[in-house]
Amino acid sequence: MPKVKIPRKSTSVDMTAMTDVAFLLLTFFMLATQFKPEEPVTINAPSSVAEVPLPDKDMMTITISNDGRVFFEIQEQQYKAALIKNVGKIHNITFTPEEVKTFTLMSSFGVPLNQLKSLLAVSTTERSKFIQTGIPSDSLNNELADWIWQSRLINNKVRVAIKGDQDANFPVVKQVIATLQDKNVNRFNFITNLSTETVENK
Repeated sequence: MPKVKIPRKSTSVDMTAMTDVAFLLLTFFMLATQFKPEEPVTINAPSSVAEVPLPDKDMMTITISNDGRVFFEIQEQQYKAALIKNVGKIHNITFTPEEVKTFTLMSSFGVPLNQLKSLLAVSTTERSKFIQTGIPSDSLNNELADWIWQSRLINNKVRVAIKGDQDANFPVVKQVIATLQDKNVNRFNFITNLSTETVENK
């Protein structure tokens, strides 16, 4: 009696559909991901045991470097575009559409208004070499106050955070806080690094 041969079924799996899904996901993340621009100064923030996450939008960040330079940043491009135009009007400076667009794509900046056009004219790759002397925040020439006030007029939901280096000069930090209070900003956060040390209850 002849043996009955059972037909073998193919064990191969068609990977076409899975490959299509993988490429679609890759394309989506490449198009949707927004890379944060390079910061103009490196900050070594002090440590803290508090852990309060900052919101992803409606944030104003004032950065103070270890040598006392002050930098400023707000989020969301539409606010940045309106901000640079409003501050320019106060100081009789007109910015071109190209300069406004460049400003909206920047991260924080730290130059006086009379140097802002020069900073905006520098290419993205060369901007890290541009020496930013800091935004004036002293009592004689407080341009930081204009940036803060106009930001609040544009977006009244904006929250304020101070990101100071642990070696920053205290008088500069004090002057920044005084500027905020002068503009009726009495609630703000300090950005710190989360401490790895354990806290003992006493």
